[in-house]
Amino acid sequence: MTTGVRTPRQVAGGRAEEQAARHLVEHGLAIVARNFRTRFGEIDLVARDGETLVFVEVRLRTSNRFGGAAASVDSSKRNRIVAAARAYLARLPTESACRFDVVTLDGETARWIPAAFEVAG
Repeated sequence: MTTGVRTPRQVAGGRAEEQAARHLVEHGLAIVARNFRTRFGEIDLVARDGETLVFVEVRLRTSNRFGGAAASVDSSKRNRIVAAARAYLARLPTESACRFDVVTLDGETARWIPAAFEVAG
């Protein structure tokens, strides 16, 4: 049973996702979905960059003690994002070109990494 009360970590994550979405919109992307959840995992943001569908992972870190925000998108996390993206794409009526971006927030600074990783075959 959920109480609807968000933890401080969830609140910070929501703020980070909002900041990342604003950053992407300022750079010409259109946000089409937020927090797309599947049994495989969650995609923080789904955006359009022209004809390309962009799956965005938002990572917030308050220190670089464990490698910073970008380093936290490891192979296990990438696999979950790809599986969730496949579920999202399966719901669409037509095939769409797509890519996987990461927006990191180390402190208050947003850094957008387009095509942060690729999917083999």
